[in-house]
Amino acid sequence: MFDFDQYLGFLAFLGILTLGFWLMIFLTTFVIPFWITGALLEKRKLKKEAKLKEEK
Repeated sequence: MFDFDQYLGFLAFLGILTLGFWLMIFLTTFVIPFWITGALLEKRKLKKEAKLKEEK
């Protein structure tokens, strides 16, 4: 059915596909929300500092 070279190519394809799938899961469940939360907290911190500076 498959030659050995085709079998290795198929395994490489499955490995790359699996790595890509798990990378997308990791990015969408952890990295992107972490990035957005950090950006929002930083923005809130800057607004708070600006407000304190304005009061002085």
